[in-house]
Amino acid sequence: MRAIAPGRVNLIGDHTDYTGGLVFPMAINRHTVIEARFTEDSSISLRSADEPEVANFNIPVSDISSLQPQWARYIAAVAAECNATRGIAGTISTDIPIGSGLSSSAALEVATALALGFDGSPQELAQLTQRAEHVATGVPTGIMDQLCISVAQESHAMLIDCSTLEVVHIHIPEECKIVVQFIAHRTLQGSEYSERVRQCNSAESIIGPLRSASIGMLELIEDSTVSQRARHVISENQRVREFAQALASQDLQLAGQLMNEGHTSLARDFASSTSVMDKAVNEIQNIPGVFGARMTGGGFGGCVVALCTPDAHVPGWTVSAVGAARLA
Repeated sequence: MRAIAPGRVNLIGDHTDYTGGLVFPMAINRHTVIEARFTEDSSISLRSADEPEVANFNIPVSDISSLQPQWARYIAAVAAECNATRGIAGTISTDIPIGSGLSSSAALEVATALALGFDGSPQELAQLTQRAEHVATGVPTGIMDQLCISVAQESHAMLIDCSTLEVVHIHIPEECKIVVQFIAHRTLQGSEYSERVRQCNSAESIIGPLRSASIGMLELIEDSTVSQRARHVISENQRVREFAQALASQDLQLAGQLMNEGHTSLARDFASSTSVMDKAVNEIQNIPGVFGARMTGGGFGGCVVALCTPDAHVPGWTVSAVGAARLA
């Protein structure tokens, strides 16, 4: 069988998913592909074109956190969540840059679940693979990546409510293009991502769910750092709402302005950017034809995403919106 899962880029709505907020990603024309056959036993053997070591183990794995190579942990965790008893053998290939913030891990998880025979709903697929990522990494990530990859539609981005898992698909206007520029390798393990999650949880323990909080409620939070983190999440949820409306009405100037404001918030209030990333974003924002640009993904490295006119000369990859993960 051949399981194919796309990467994703988030146009706006970063660090809102794990508090049940709003995000606005799209699946992109870069994919992870697993070509495999079922084995007659419980062994899994997958060779990656980009990695020297083979993922070779029997399921279930008693201690996933110690499995080597590290990327095999994603596969073992998905197998565990699927309650798989029958293994697979084959190859993995991908053109999603690892550590780019374009969801290479989520694509691997979703492709693995499909290869192992998962046949539930797209929402169930997203929830299962999100749980697998938590097991594989120990990082409490949100559901955006897996849900985007599982429900995507060609030529559309999507407004996702991470609390209800409601998805609204919005067509991307032909009057624009989306460019992704890789800046620096990043990893959520060992980064400050988990600390940001804890800070947001701390804010919610004081003022309640951030998805329904207002900026005025921040005065109840005494810790200035926690207040800043909450300010980003509250304002970012509002930007996502406005961005969805702007894109649907083809107001690309407003959409770009919201992207710029989102990056400023990530850098100043959420402190998830870097000096290298800020410099790259500023340079791209000043290229003629660029409506807006921002860091995308979990932060601490990764990519810049830009919304621009079709003839703008922005270095990077021009990406298009593709459909959901599938068996082929």
